[in-house]
Amino acid sequence: MSEDCIFCSIVDGDIPGRIVHETDDAVAFLDANPLARGHTLVIPKSHHERLDDVPAEEATGLYSALHEVVPAVEAAVDAPATTVAFNNGEDAGQEVPHVHAHVVPRFEGDGGGPIHAMFGSRPDLSDDELDEIEAAIEP
Repeated sequence: MSEDCIFCSIVDGDIPGRIVHETDDAVAFLDANPLARGHTLVIPKSHHERLDDVPAEEATGLYSALHEVVPAVEAAVDAPATTVAFNNGEDAGQEVPHVHAHVVPRFEGDGGGPIHAMFGSRPDLSDDELDEIEAAIEP
């Protein structure tokens, strides 16, 4: 745990959170600044800043919690869909340096868009550039 992390304080019970789901590895609670009714955060109980910091066994537990929370959130607010997203690092918009998934209920005409709408322009990549990136990513 991190002493100065608000999410760790919620896990420890030091500050209140509207907890909607809890497992050995993860906890889910309503976002204090929701983008939609039912906006929920799902976090690992142990403190990790970025996704690649989360050990594999904890990542499995985190995904299992997401797998249970997503349909529960949709049912609770009668949402036909959700956007599930991680902001992984400050440059990606991560405001709290503790891994967390946003489960945002979506409704027709809600003004939100697909992830592709987040970017104003897209790179024009050649086949050679795509080949280089593919080779660099392969584990």
